[in-house]
Amino acid sequence: MTATILIDGLPAAADDLHYLALVNYAAVTSFRVEDGGVRGLDLHLARLHASAIEMFGLAVEEERLRDLMERALSGRKDAWLRVSLFSPFIWARLPSDRVRPKVMTAVAPPPPPLADSVRLQSQTYVRDAAHLKHTATFPLIRARRLAQDAGFDDALFADEAGLISEGSLWNIGFVRGGRIVWPKAPMLSGVAQALIQRGLSEQGLSSETRPVHLGDIAAFDGAFLCNSATPVCPITAIDDAVFAIDRSILDRLARAWASQSPQAIAARDDDEAVSSLGR
Repeated sequence: MTATILIDGLPAAADDLHYLALVNYAAVTSFRVEDGGVRGLDLHLARLHASAIEMFGLAVEEERLRDLMERALSGRKDAWLRVSLFSPFIWARLPSDRVRPKVMTAVAPPPPPLADSVRLQSQTYVRDAAHLKHTATFPLIRARRLAQDAGFDDALFADEAGLISEGSLWNIGFVRGGRIVWPKAPMLSGVAQALIQRGLSEQGLSSETRPVHLGDIAAFDGAFLCNSATPVCPITAIDDAVFAIDRSILDRLARAWASQSPQAIAARDDDEAVSSLGR
């Protein structure tokens, strides 16, 4: 997938690319742009703010982020946009600077969903700094590779006690009757997960977040994964446990996600911003 890359709104300089090729320390979020808007943009912006404070000591102003996103899109109304925060002043030997990070934007055509359905292999692993969406992707790619080599589609992570957290690139939800169960464990809270959660009650569904272990999964009626590129995808098996696909539940989950309208990237005045907070 070819992407158009800008750094702080300008073509990438050689020094920045040199740093990015050698140092894997950055915060990131990515999402689909639909007719110039983004579902859950408020959540993506909050993620970037919190990550910047934790990883760099200083945040990038929201107005600047919005401006750089618009500049990167250059009038495109439908695209995939990845926003990364990094600083060439932070290296393995010099990790302690407190600095406002640079902003890298990468724009590409929207990718297709991950799959129509998936079979998962459980693997013992917990992501480093699991609450952050960062660029340390070696373990994630390796996990998917190992799962596919073993005849599965993807990997589901659990700790040594079997406590389920998340998948390689996505969150997981379990279904029992009309109730969605989200695992409680160290993990990245996904934007697609939050958007589904916001719309569940309108679809007559309820939810809870609690610890789920690999030994518990046989008690569920079904399971699904979700991320920004794949709002809802049924899971047909986890290791030897097989799930039926309930299309009615999946359709309701998809409608819960779709009920959260795209938010405009362009900065709004205070009155408009206040009027949009009625949820």
